[in-house]
Amino acid sequence: MNKGYAIGIDVGGSHITSAVVDLDNNVVLTETMSEKEVDTGAGAGDIIRSWAEAIGESMGRSPSPVKGIGMAMPGPFDYSSGISLIREQPKLRNLYGMNVNEALQTELGTTIPVRFMNDTSSFAIGEAFAGSGKGFRRMVAITLGTGFGSAFLENGIPVVESEDVPELGYVYHLPFKEGIADDYFSTRWFVGRYKELTGIRISGVKEIADLADKDEVVKQIFEEFGNSLGTFLSPWLKKFKAEALVSGGNISRAWHLFGGSFDQALKDENVSLVSFVSELKEDAALLGSAQLLVEEYWNEMKDVVARM
Repeated sequence: MNKGYAIGIDVGGSHITSAVVDLDNNVVLTETMSEKEVDTGAGAGDIIRSWAEAIGESMGRSPSPVKGIGMAMPGPFDYSSGISLIREQPKLRNLYGMNVNEALQTELGTTIPVRFMNDTSSFAIGEAFAGSGKGFRRMVAITLGTGFGSAFLENGIPVVESEDVPELGYVYHLPFKEGIADDYFSTRWFVGRYKELTGIRISGVKEIADLADKDEVVKQIFEEFGNSLGTFLSPWLKKFKAEALVSGGNISRAWHLFGGSFDQALKDENVSLVSFVSELKEDAALLGSAQLLVEEYWNEMKDVVARM
């Protein structure tokens, strides 16, 4: 069966990336990619117009008409209806209550379906279909960056209601040490920990990682991070009987600095699986969101989406 082409979208806190995905071969057509910086504090109309401009460029470069648009979106969001529920954070909050589905169709002048998925779940699905998670029955994906994202997949479908996963497959809000997991497995932990140990404020994880060759404190921080991450995830990886773990997000680019302590923590907790750092990177969310336009897959996914 010819699955055709679809638009995959990755919506970030300050940008949008759009590309045509060849659904038969599960590849992003790089020549169709459009990346735009977006003022996510702007009015709803301006945001939608910026998004539509990027999507329109990709559609215009497609080798044939696309069957629909899949969007990897941060939450909170009503993924089933396409209505934004973001209001407690400055980025995108002016979309609160808007039907993004209808707004984009109107702006683009199209009636093709627009379907939505949590951004980490989209990343995980992309990895399951075309990346490091391909071929594994049970895989877990995490994203490490501004926040801590997670998804638990069985046969390519996110598990959101089960005794062996946390609610919705999200771990960011679970208790850890003196707070929640998101406090310890995100950029702000690195920035805060580095300042705590050195008295120096630095802007992000890359800047800290760049000091690793000459700064023992930095090595200590990354080893602490890896050990804590492995210790935190181990009970859930065992409970889910995960066969593979795929890590993405900006912090994963420094895996060489904390992967060893992470693996040792898993070993200490008797967790046995294969661990990967995403090679698809940003393409994973494009591939994953576009899968929502494969009707056979969508028929399996739509009830899951409705529960997110």
